[in-house]
Amino acid sequence: MGRLVPAVTRALDILELFLDGDGTLSAPDIVRKLQLPRTTVHELVTTLAARSYLVQVPGEPGRYRLGVRPYQLGSRYAEQLDLAAEGQQVARSVAETCDETVHVAILEGTDVIYIAKVDSTHAVRMVSAAGRRLPAHCTSVGKMLLASLPEPELAARIPDDAPLAAMTENSVTDPAVLREALHAIRERGVAVESRESNPDVSCVAAPVRDRTNRVVAALSISVPMIRWTDAREQELAQLAAKGAADLSERLGHRGTP
Repeated sequence: MGRLVPAVTRALDILELFLDGDGTLSAPDIVRKLQLPRTTVHELVTTLAARSYLVQVPGEPGRYRLGVRPYQLGSRYAEQLDLAAEGQQVARSVAETCDETVHVAILEGTDVIYIAKVDSTHAVRMVSAAGRRLPAHCTSVGKMLLASLPEPELAARIPDDAPLAAMTENSVTDPAVLREALHAIRERGVAVESRESNPDVSCVAAPVRDRTNRVVAALSISVPMIRWTDAREQELAQLAAKGAADLSERLGHRGTP
């Protein structure tokens, strides 16, 4: 690995300061926060402004905000993101940690579509495939995604007067019962499904957000009932939340929802 260039490191440190607060800083602010010499800060800020990475705030001489160049770079990065590819990488990492089947899914209408999947190595495991479509209300990923919808959109997709199809005897078929479950999911931040899509499997799921804080997918961990316990549910709920947060970060999401 090559040597880090101090001047470049300092310039990047300055740019990253603008990610917090109100997004504006003066040279003295930067000096204080980074403990750098005033001359060094002046030279770096002047260079960054000349390259459109920083721009002076109108009407506030000596105060700066991010310029157009970081936006252009960020937009270019966003264009290259592939949710399925990024999801597959994160799913693999989560599966290596828990050795259970991990999915990433998106919502389409009232169904979920699995866009990434990594299998458990156990002989007894959930069998599925990327590209598979299932009713959202019967899965943990689907419930997580439905719970993330604005109420008018949820009502349009799941009318109160339309019974829901069942996949197993444990599936929720009453829209009112589903809405109560979705409320609890919003409160907890993770979704749990027990034998609702497969009589031998339970799942936990967490939301995946993009850079605009919009929920665009969900990540789940599926476990055969022979390995499912209350303690295991809690452990995997935390792992699913971490995996979803890792994938969200890859998609440009920052901070808490």
